[in-house]
Amino acid sequence: MAAPVGPIGILCIRRTLTEGRMVGLVSGLGIATADAIYGCITGLGLTFISNFLIRQQIVLQVIGGSFLCYLGLRILLARHVEMAITKKRTQLVGSFTSTFFLTLTHPMTIFIFLAIFSGLGMAEIPGHLPIMTLVLGIFIGSTLWWVILTTAISLLRASFSAQGVLWVNRISGVLITGFGIAILLNFFIR
Repeated sequence: MAAPVGPIGILCIRRTLTEGRMVGLVSGLGIATADAIYGCITGLGLTFISNFLIRQQIVLQVIGGSFLCYLGLRILLARHVEMAITKKRTQLVGSFTSTFFLTLTHPMTIFIFLAIFSGLGMAEIPGHLPIMTLVLGIFIGSTLWWVILTTAISLLRASFSAQGVLWVNRISGVLITGFGIAILLNFFIR
């Protein structure tokens, strides 16, 4: 699920290039954690929570789309780019938290997990252990993906000049803002 790179993945790649591997990895862990939570909600049949999140989907879409627009424009309009090496604890916490909550603003992930779980016949297996094992596998797989991706990007990081990073910011800013606008337009078109 983590492999297709969407707006949050682009944000993680950009953070890896501009702020270092650890910031990118912690951002990816925010996504993996949110996916694991949605996997638990789906797998354990917590219908109250999943129904609440689905009912609040419009509000979550507006919040998520607006925040993506804000982040994208902030990245796009940044004039000076320095490749930071600092890994302050607050920066890491903020990186994790932002991607965690952005991922949670997409409750349709529950339906993806429903399709996966039903396709695997998880509903017919008694007990919670198989479901929790699958959710753990999802978390580990997603985490592994972010380790591989951030490691590969950080290896390429040295070959980027300040001008190259500026272009990455511009492209990332446009893409992230575009995703945010698409999410908001989807809300208004309904």
